[in-house]
Amino acid sequence: MGILDIIILGIIQGIAEFLPISSSAHLIIFRDVFGIGAGIPNDLAMTLDIALHLGTLLAIGIYFFNDFITMICKGLTKGVKDKEGKMLWYLIVATIPAAIVGVLFEEVIENALRSNYILIACALIFMGILIYIVDKKMKQKESLEGMNIKQAFGIGCAQVFALIPGFSRSGTTITAARAFQLKREDAAKFSFYLSAPVVCGAVFLKLLESSTWTLISTNLTVFLIGILVAFLSGLFCISFLLKYLKKHDFKLFMWYRIILGIVVILMTTF
Repeated sequence: MGILDIIILGIIQGIAEFLPISSSAHLIIFRDVFGIGAGIPNDLAMTLDIALHLGTLLAIGIYFFNDFITMICKGLTKGVKDKEGKMLWYLIVATIPAAIVGVLFEEVIENALRSNYILIACALIFMGILIYIVDKKMKQKESLEGMNIKQAFGIGCAQVFALIPGFSRSGTTITAARAFQLKREDAAKFSFYLSAPVVCGAVFLKLLESSTWTLISTNLTVFLIGILVAFLSGLFCISFLLKYLKKHDFKLFMWYRIILGIVVILMTTF
């Protein structure tokens, strides 16, 4: 794998992790369908995957550093009575469904669906249309301060569908948040908050394996480049989406997902 391939995949991860377009689907499509990083050895692929997720995790942590510190401090001292402290507990509740399903079935889902390009393409198209329709039909009247624990749990349940490549973690959670009539910007912000424990848990479990450290040390250059590129592109996309949603809806992402889905279907069918 060349340095250019690593940079391209890092940019894809950083962009697609935060925009509602599915990072897992994009990495699969660009590797297997478009040939970017095709034929990458398993050990190198594993190293790069950890690096890309670690890079996006750093982007979340740094961009929302003050928010997370406030949540943790107030959440542990004042609990759900505080408008910022309750967010810590809402994130914990929202993380539970995907954590349970992910631990039990993620590998099975990955093995069963990773090479089903038609299903991935259909998921891209379906979710793109769904997020647009839900956003259009629902009013923007709720803020994060007005969110309740039932809504947080509902958004967490929606995140389970993100285990299927093409649905998108940010796409499913933002759609669920908009279904509860959260404002677009607040829906995106809660989705970003929620990605932190999910990505952190996945990275942490990988780092607990002794073989992971061997892979990293053997492929240190790939690891560091992957982290840097995913981190920088992730920071950019977090800022972009929060600003974009102040004045725009999800039509752009719907059409992008539909076009990409059709391209994948055509390329893998004919």
